[in-house]
Amino acid sequence: MKDYDESTAFLGQWGRFQQVVFFLLSASIVPNGLGTFSVVFLTDIPRHHCLIPEENLTQDWRDAIIPIEVVNGKREQSRCSRYRLDVVRNLSAQGFIPGRDVNLTDLEQEGCVDWWSYSKDIYQSTLVSEFDLVCSDQWKPPFTSTACFLGFLVGSFISGQLSDRFGRKPVFFTTMAVQTTFSFCQAFSPSWTVFTILIFFNGFGQISNYVSGFVLGTEILTGDVRVIFSSMGVCLGYAIGYMILPLVAFFLRDWKSLLLAISLPGVLYIPLWWFIPESPRWLLSQGRVEEAEAIVRKAAKTNRVEAPTVIFKDYSAQEHLNVISLVKTQSVRSTTVILCLVWFSLSIGYYGLSLNTSRLHANPYISCFLSAAAEVPAYMSCWLALKYFPRRLSVIFILLLGGVSLFLIQLVPETLSELAVALEMLGKLVITSGTSLMYAYTAELYPTVLRNTAEGVCITVSRTGNCLAPFLLQLRESFEYLPYIILGTLAVVSAFAALYLPESFGKPLPQTIQQMQKRESMKCPCITRKEHLKPVVHLESRL
Repeated sequence: MKDYDESTAFLGQWGRFQQVVFFLLSASIVPNGLGTFSVVFLTDIPRHHCLIPEENLTQDWRDAIIPIEVVNGKREQSRCSRYRLDVVRNLSAQGFIPGRDVNLTDLEQEGCVDWWSYSKDIYQSTLVSEFDLVCSDQWKPPFTSTACFLGFLVGSFISGQLSDRFGRKPVFFTTMAVQTTFSFCQAFSPSWTVFTILIFFNGFGQISNYVSGFVLGTEILTGDVRVIFSSMGVCLGYAIGYMILPLVAFFLRDWKSLLLAISLPGVLYIPLWWFIPESPRWLLSQGRVEEAEAIVRKAAKTNRVEAPTVIFKDYSAQEHLNVISLVKTQSVRSTTVILCLVWFSLSIGYYGLSLNTSRLHANPYISCFLSAAAEVPAYMSCWLALKYFPRRLSVIFILLLGGVSLFLIQLVPETLSELAVALEMLGKLVITSGTSLMYAYTAELYPTVLRNTAEGVCITVSRTGNCLAPFLLQLRESFEYLPYIILGTLAVVSAFAALYLPESFGKPLPQTIQQMQKRESMKCPCITRKEHLKPVVHLESRL
C-alpha cells in the first residue's frame, strides 16, 4: 500500500483545488474567533449602584444616599448598599444637610431593594445589566464563561469520535449549524439560566467545528501547504475573527444586537457544502476507495492535471478504533498521556497568566484588540517552527519559556508596570504559539482512523485546565506565590516529559496504528506497563 501523499503527488501541492480548500476552511473559522471571546463583552460588569426611586429628596441627599467605600485604595460609591431610604426621606423632609447636620457613618444601610442603576458610558446593556447579575449574584457572570468552557470540553471529546466514525465533512457542517443556531437563540434568552444552557451548546458547536475543520484540512492538504494551513491558515482565520470582535462590539453596544451580529455570518457558510469535499484519507480508512478516487479525480480536473488509471492500490477498510485504543498499547499510551499533560499545561498556563495580569488598557475594546493582535506573531512564529524545526524541540522550548514567564511575573514590582505588560504579552505569545503547534503535532502523530478522536481527547483535557485556572488562582489567599509555583513547575515538568514524544518532522501522516508505533521515541518508564510479560504475537493480534 503506497503512502497517500505519494499516491496523490500528481496533484501538486498548490493547485486550484488546494487553494479553494485552504481559503474556505480558513474562512470558516472566523465565526469561532468572533464567538469565543464575545463573552468578554456580554458579561462585562458596568459601573452600578443601588437604584434610587423617584422620591421627594433634596439634591444633597440624593447625592449622599449611596455610601462611599474604599476599594483597592480608591474611594467609590458602594455597589450593593445604600442608606435606608425611609430614614433619608425623613431627614431630607426636616431640612437636615448630610455631612453637616448628620454624620453619615451613623446611618443604617440596606441592600438594593429597588434593584440597580447601571452606567451606560461603555455599554447600552450587557447580560449583567439585563438580569442584574451583581452583588449576591456576582458569581453568575464567571460561571457563564465556565458553562461555555464545559461545552468546549464535552464537544472536544464527543465530536472527535463522531468525526472518526461518520466522517469529517458531516460533523464539520453539523456542528457549524449548532454553533450558529444556538448563538442566534441566545439573543432571545428570557433568563440567565436559559442563556447559560444555550452558551453550553454554543461552545459545544464552536470547538467541534474548529477541530473537524482543522483535521479535514490537514488530511486533504499535503507537504508545506499542510504546515502553513495547520499553523497559520485556521489560526489566522480565528485571529481575524477575534480582532473583528471589538470593532463589532464598539458599534453594537447592546448585548442582543452583538449576539445577532456574530451569529449571522454562520449562515453565509451554507454554500461551502458544495465546495469542500470529504477527506479522501478518511474514506480510504473506511474502505471506500471509489469515493476517495472520485474526489481526487475531480481535484485533478480542477488542477488541470491528468490522473493515473488507478490512484489507490491495495487500500482496504481498517479496523474501527475508539478512545480505548489511545491507551491500549505501551507506545500509543505513552504518547497520549504525555500529549494530554502538555495540552493541559499550555491551557492552564495561558488562562492562569491571562486571569492574573492586569488589563492592558482601561478601554475594553482596545484591550480586546491588543490581546487578539498578540496572536498574529504567535501564529507566524508557530509556522516558522513547524517549517524549520523539529516538533519535539519546539514544544520543549515553548514550555520552558512559558514556565520562566510564569515564574518571573510574580517578581515584577508595581513600579515597573511596563515590564509586567511585556511579560504578559510574551507569555500570551508563547502559549498561543504552543497551542497552535500542538494541534499540528498531535494530528501528525496519530493515524487517520484515530486522528480526530486523539485531537478531541487532548483538547478535552486542555479545557479541564481552562475550568481549573480560576480556582487555582484562589490558592494565593493561603500563599501568595503558590499559583505561580504550580503553573511554572507544571510547564517545566511537561517540557521534560515531552522528551519522550515521537518526532514527526518531515514524515508523512501515518495511515495505520502500526505506522504510528514505528515512530521512534525515547522510552518513558513512568508510563509503560510490563508489556514484555505478554507474548508479542498476542499484542499484534489485537491490532
